Amino acid sequence: MGSNQSWVTEFILVGFQLSAEMEVLLFWIFSLFYIFSLLANGMILGLICLDPSLHNPMYFFLSHLAIIDMSYASNNVPKMLANLTFLYWCFAITECLILVVMSYDRFVAICHPLHYTVIMNWRVCTVLAVTSWSCGFILALVHAILLLRLPFCGPREVNHLFCEILSVLKLACGDTWINQVVILAVCMFGLVGPLSLMLVSYMRIFWAVLKIQSKEGRRKAFSTCFSHLCVVGLFFGIAMVVYMVPESNQQEEQEKILSLFHSLFNPMLNPLIYTAEEEVHMKER
Repeated sequence: MGSNQSWVTEFILVGFQLSAEMEVLLFWIFSLFYIFSLLANGMILGLICLDPSLHNPMYFFLSHLAIIDMSYASNNVPKMLANLTFLYWCFAITECLILVVMSYDRFVAICHPLHYTVIMNWRVCTVLAVTSWSCGFILALVHAILLLRLPFCGPREVNHLFCEILSVLKLACGDTWINQVVILAVCMFGLVGPLSLMLVSYMRIFWAVLKIQSKEGRRKAFSTCFSHLCVVGLFFGIAMVVYMVPESNQQEEQEKILSLFHSLFNPMLNPLIYTAEEEVHMKER
């Protein structure tokens, strides 16, 4: 049996089962969304780099979020299957941690405004950013190594839009329990853990805001957190559904749509959310 065994070295992505006309239409729509995402995040990154007034911790982390969003969309939309599984997890975990760091930045700004520049100095910001990227890279590398050790001898069709790790694991011939345990551990570390930290931060933020006497002061304080809360809700909400909800065959098509939204629409919506908030703040000034 071992001598006659043929190993699968390539996979075929099933994607959506659509007509040729619909595929062409969606190709142009998604291409426009992808281009818009790159342009919007690129403009935010350029403005932050060129405008000295934006050289503060909040926009420093926002620039990292823009880089992640451009990389996230570029990882899934073009055909980069050789690196897809590794890069997808790397950018996903890094974005989770960057969002946590941004919530900590808002917590310090609102709850400890007099010590903000001391606590969130550039050394601390750099360490937090480097740590987020390093954790994303290392955890994604662990997934890639564990995936490469598995034998694939059955079907070649991956029922997904890209080489998503859970869909690929279903095709493995060997025991995948280690992979499943690591995925669960990473979900706890990269989803549940960061979300819990952000909830604690925002509970303290809201408690501090409620102590502000003036309604205008409370409104301005809440408005500084609104865009971040919207991005967190979109990112973590979809990720929790895809990776934490028990599987079922009926959910496969829905998960494809959610994954597409997660990797394409989120990077496009993030700059719109943050620029809309900045326009409101500029009008108030």
